[in-house]
Amino acid sequence: MARAAVLGRLTWQLGEVAELVDETARVKTLVLEVPDWPGHRAGQHVDVRLTAEDGYQAQRSYSIASAPEDERLAITVERLDDGEVSPYLAQELVIGDKVELRGPIGGYFVWEADQGGPLLLVGGGSGVVPLVAMLRHRTASGASVSTRLVYSARSLEDVIYRDELDRLAVSDEELEVLYALTRERPPGWTGYARRVDEEILREVAYPSCEGIAFVCGPTRFVETVADGLVAVGYAPEQVRTERFGPTGG
Repeated sequence: MARAAVLGRLTWQLGEVAELVDETARVKTLVLEVPDWPGHRAGQHVDVRLTAEDGYQAQRSYSIASAPEDERLAITVERLDDGEVSPYLAQELVIGDKVELRGPIGGYFVWEADQGGPLLLVGGGSGVVPLVAMLRHRTASGASVSTRLVYSARSLEDVIYRDELDRLAVSDEELEVLYALTRERPPGWTGYARRVDEEILREVAYPSCEGIAFVCGPTRFVETVADGLVAVGYAPEQVRTERFGPTGG
């Protein structure tokens, strides 16, 4: 997921592409070997910078998809056809290529197992990426925190990490994964068939609105969900948001 970067005292370093994973028709995960990676927290992101032969540079910020416990760093990129960075990352890179990156960045939209829960995670489109990093950290750390993910996507084919999410939901009694499909649904679909609204949030909220809620996605989606969570009883300080808008990819 791309967003505006929060700059800090960080230096650029090189990551080598070790694996490329097709997530959907437009989304790819880059698994990188980063020798001097300092470690990260689930929910943080990195800057990625590309430099053309004539010296022109473009950079974007992408959520970290991997858990802090993973040996390699992973970012998940949605290809924007008119973008400057995402088409190259999602289509041109091959194993062994080097990627210039800087991070980790961000300290507010993060979750660590010792923060507890319950956790309500609400993601729209590629906004699910940092939320899945939290789920992966939860699994890797052995945390048994009650967690509910509500994921809004256009169709099942647009659900990033779908196989992994379905597998986790089946194997973990404390994790529930719910999809809200806004455009196309398969025959017999019994899940949510509309955008996430206050009624859905009222259904998925934990009793007494306990714990923490993390919301990530396009700006309008995040604002609607955050306002809805407050309306159903979450205190504003319980709701942490990360939003992104058009960046040119």
